[in-house]
Amino acid sequence: MAELLKVSALSAGYGKALVLHGISMSIEQGKAVALLGRNGVGKTTTLNTIVGLTRYNAGSIVLDGIDITRMSPERRVEAGVGWVPQERGIFRSLTVEENITAVARAGKWTLAAVYELFPRLKERRANLGNQLSGGEQQMLSIARALVLNPKMLLLDEPTEGLAPIIVEELLLAIRRIVRDEGLAAIIVEQHAQQILAITDHAIILDRGSVAYTGDSVRLADDNETLGRFLGIGAAA
Repeated sequence: MAELLKVSALSAGYGKALVLHGISMSIEQGKAVALLGRNGVGKTTTLNTIVGLTRYNAGSIVLDGIDITRMSPERRVEAGVGWVPQERGIFRSLTVEENITAVARAGKWTLAAVYELFPRLKERRANLGNQLSGGEQQMLSIARALVLNPKMLLLDEPTEGLAPIIVEELLLAIRRIVRDEGLAAIIVEQHAQQILAITDHAIILDRGSVAYTGDSVRLADDNETLGRFLGIGAAA
């Protein structure tokens, strides 16, 4: 399968602080990657660097054959980067439908398509962003990223702080996006087992560097690696 994203020897950070040290990874078309690690090891910084929000130091980022390393965040979106940040980034004073249509671009992910994926959003299409629950805001954030019709989706802690029933609903939607619809994705998630179950490959970061890369199914059964880098067992 063709390579979609290639990150090579990437170093970046914030201000004078260097957080990432020579990160390299390769992601194929239609594949989903779990980006794992303890708090503070550089997972969010990796996504932020692909989006273009950190101080670049060295290395390169190539998306679908186009070098986006020096592009502005806006141009990276145009090149095909879709981003769902931890802060969700929705317009709280706009309705659900206005939030979606304000950023929509032509492609398979339309307003109707995201309503079919998230029926809750259709039910609340006239509600303002600040009238939604945390889970509904997260669904809206994902919907907004999808209607940009990106080549790759970056999701940063999509289930953080949400009730278990909403987490289950979101994971089912993400599974559909990456499995059934075949949209390439990098997913940062603290709940390793949940995300390993719906991804193809796993990358573990430790102190700003890649410490492990391999098959998600294999890692899910690897107690030693899970314990060493994440502090959990296979049943966690």
